[in-house]
Amino acid sequence: MNELLFLIGFPAIIAILMLFIHKDKLRNYIVIPSAVIIGVASIWLLISCFNKNTILYAFPFEPASKIMYIIELLLAIFILYLGIKYRKTLTVALVLIQAGLLVFFETYLSSGMHPENNLFVDQFSIIMAMIIGIIGSLICVYALGYMDTYHKHHTEVKDRKNIFFFILFIFLSSMFGLVFSNNLLWVFFFWEVTTICSFILIGYSQTPEATNNAFLALAMNLLGGVAFMVALIYIGIIDPSGKLLELNTLIMSGQAIALVPAVLICFAGITKAALMPFSSWLVGAMVAPTPVSALLHSSTMVKAGVYIIVRFSPVLAGSLEGFLIALVGGFTFLLASSMAISQSNAKKVLAYSTIANLGLIVACAGIGTYKLMWAAILLIIFHAIAKSLLFLCVGTVENRIGSRDIDDMSGLIVRMPKIAVMMFIGIAGMFLAPFGMLISKWAAIEAFIVAPLGLLFVAILAFGGSITVFFWAKWMGKIISVPQVMERIEDTVTKEKWAVLYILAGLTVVVCLIFPLISSVLVEPFILNIYGQTAQLAQANITIMVMMLFLLMIMPFSMLFYRDGQKYVGPYMGGMTTTPTMQFTGAMGTVRDTTMGNYYLKNYFGEDKLFMIGTVLCLGILIFAVILTAGVVL
Repeated sequence: MNELLFLIGFPAIIAILMLFIHKDKLRNYIVIPSAVIIGVASIWLLISCFNKNTILYAFPFEPASKIMYIIELLLAIFILYLGIKYRKTLTVALVLIQAGLLVFFETYLSSGMHPENNLFVDQFSIIMAMIIGIIGSLICVYALGYMDTYHKHHTEVKDRKNIFFFILFIFLSSMFGLVFSNNLLWVFFFWEVTTICSFILIGYSQTPEATNNAFLALAMNLLGGVAFMVALIYIGIIDPSGKLLELNTLIMSGQAIALVPAVLICFAGITKAALMPFSSWLVGAMVAPTPVSALLHSSTMVKAGVYIIVRFSPVLAGSLEGFLIALVGGFTFLLASSMAISQSNAKKVLAYSTIANLGLIVACAGIGTYKLMWAAILLIIFHAIAKSLLFLCVGTVENRIGSRDIDDMSGLIVRMPKIAVMMFIGIAGMFLAPFGMLISKWAAIEAFIVAPLGLLFVAILAFGGSITVFFWAKWMGKIISVPQVMERIEDTVTKEKWAVLYILAGLTVVVCLIFPLISSVLVEPFILNIYGQTAQLAQANITIMVMMLFLLMIMPFSMLFYRDGQKYVGPYMGGMTTTPTMQFTGAMGTVRDTTMGNYYLKNYFGEDKLFMIGTVLCLGILIFAVILTAGVVL
C-alpha cells in the first residue's frame, strides 16, 4: 500500500511546492528529479505487483472521505463563483445540481456506510500507473522548455507558470488516485479533480476563446459528474452498508445489481472521453499550450473516461445497454476519423484521431467479450505512447516555424530531421504494421467477428481504419517532401525537449517489440482473472511482427544520415522544372508560382456536417440507453 500512497501523495506535494516557485531555474531543479522519482516509483510498482492478481487494501474510510467531501464543496463554490462571474448559466446550473446531489448523499446515505477495501491494485491499474507515471512525468519535463518559449511568443499572456505546473502535478496525483481507488466515492472525488484541472489548463491563456472552450469542457464533464453522482445515490439506496461502493464488489455482483450504476458511470466516462456528442470540448481544448493537449490525450482526463468504461466491461457484456454504448463508440470512431481528413491543423488532426481511437476502445468495452477487453487495453497502451510523442513533436515544430499547419511542414525532413524522424515513428505507430495500434485493431476485428452483432462493428472498423490511412499518409508525405532548398532550424531545441522526445520515440518502438511480454505478464492475467479465459497473440504472428518492425524502421532511421550538399531537383511542372523560387513556365509562356497542398475534401468530410450527424445519432442512442436504464429501475 505504501507504493500507492506515495504515487498519490508525492505529486501532490510537488504541486504545492510549484505554487511558491517563480524562478525557472529552481523549478527545473525540482521538476526533473520529481519526474524521475515518479517514473521510477511506477516501475517499482510494476516490479513488486505484476505477478499478483487484485490486491485489496483496507485503508480507513474516515476521515479521508470527510476531507474529500470538504474539498469537493470548496471546488463547487470556486466553479460557482467563476460561472457567475463569466455568466455561464449552464455551468452554474450543473454545479448546483451536482453539489446538491453530493450533499444529499453525504447527509442521508453515507452515515451508515463502512466500505473496507478502499484502495486496490491489479494488472490494469499497474498499466494505467505506468502510463501516468512515465508519460505524464515526461510531459511535465517537456513543459519546462516549452512554456519558456510559449511566453516569449505570446507576450500578451500573463506568466503563470507556477499555477501551470501546480495543476500538472495535481493532475498526475488525481489520476493515480483514480486508478488506485476501489471506493467509487473516492473515484468520483479524483474524477472531479481532473475535471477542474483540465478546466484551468485549457483556459490558461485567459483569452475569450480559451475561456469559452474551458467552460465548454467543464460543462460537459459536469454533466457526466451528475450522472456519476446519481449512480452513487442509487448504490447507496440499494445497499445502505456501502459494500457495493467497492468497485470490485459491484462488478462481481452481476448485471441485475450493477447494470444501472454501470450505465450511469459509463455515461460519465463518455463525456470525459469526449465521445460524440461531447467531442467538441476536446477539440476546443487545442487552444491550450501543447503539453496540456499531450497530457489530456495520453495519460490523463480522456484516459480516465475509457479506463472506467473498460472496468465495467464485464457488466456490460451481452446487454442491450452495452451494445448501445458500443454503438456510440463505433460511430464516434468512424465519424471522427472522417473529420480528421478535412483538417490541415496538425493538433486538430491529432484531436480527432484521439476521439476516434477512444471511440474504438469504448466499442470494444461495450460489447465486453474477453477478446475485446484484451484489444481495448492494448489500444490504451499504444495510443498513449504514440499520441504523446506526436503532440510534443507538433509543439516543437510550432515553436520553431510558428505554425501548426500540416502544409507548412513541407521539407521538415531537411529543416528538422530528428523531429521529422520522430514524427514519422509516431505516425507509423498509429496505423502501420507491425505497430501496436494496427495490431490492436486487427485483434478487435477478429474479436468482433465472433461477437453478437459484431459484423456491424467489423464494417465500421474496416471503413474507419481505411480513412485513418488517408489522413496519416497525407501528413507523412508532407514531412518527407522537399520542394526547394531549405535551411536546418532545429539546433535551438532545448536538451530537456530532446530527452523527452528521444524517450517517447524509443518507447514507441520498444513497447511494440515487447508487447507480447506486456500482454502475457499484465493484460492476459487480468483478463483471465475476470473471465476465466483470455486472448493471446500466436507465436507465428509475433515472429512476423518482429521482422516487419525491423524492415519498417529502416526508412525513418535512414533519414538520420541525411547530409548537406545533396542535389536538389525541382518539381516537374508542365514540361518545365521549377526555378529556385518555386516558379515554372506555363501555357503561352506565362510564369506561374508553384504551390503544393494536400486534399482535404471539406465538402465531403467537413467537421460541421459530420459533427451534426454524429451528435444527432449518438445523442439519440444515449437517450435511448438512459430510458432503457430508467425502465430497469422502475
